[in-house]
Amino acid sequence: MFFDLGMSELLLIGVVALIFIGPKDLPKALRVAGFWVKKARTLSREFQSSVEQMIREAELDEMRKELKKATEIDLDKEFQKTIDPTGSLAEGLKPPELPRFSDADMPAAPTQDAGAAPVAQLPKPETEEPAFPEPAPPELAPPPAAPAAPEMPQGLPDHARQ
Repeated sequence: MFFDLGMSELLLIGVVALIFIGPKDLPKALRVAGFWVKKARTLSREFQSSVEQMIREAELDEMRKELKKATEIDLDKEFQKTIDPTGSLAEGLKPPELPRFSDADMPAAPTQDAGAAPVAQLPKPETEEPAFPEPAPPELAPPPAAPAAPEMPQGLPDHARQ
């Protein structure tokens, strides 16, 4: 029960109150006592709820700090640090540098001076054959015939011929 009081203790308190307060003023005293008990319970509930709210706010602040830390993390950097700490994998995956084939990068062709010896040229082939032979014209073959549908016997009804 209330304050871990048994029925015998409550009965003893009631008898003492009846003797000292008297039967005439006892209902007023019980109303006042009830009012103060109610007020004490309300204050107790308010205090308990305010303590719980402070705990929730403290937990919420901790969660906000953790969330802020989590949003500040650079995921790409963390993945690279975890998967490839030396950077060798990223270096191996880079595309190779392609050579530049512009006119400015090519060496200049030698020019013939009047006093210089002529540059030897390769002889031209005797027959003028194209480098790639022309394909032979395709032979025209008749198109393949479509397979003939099996014939149905004449004695069957119309709906069976479908």
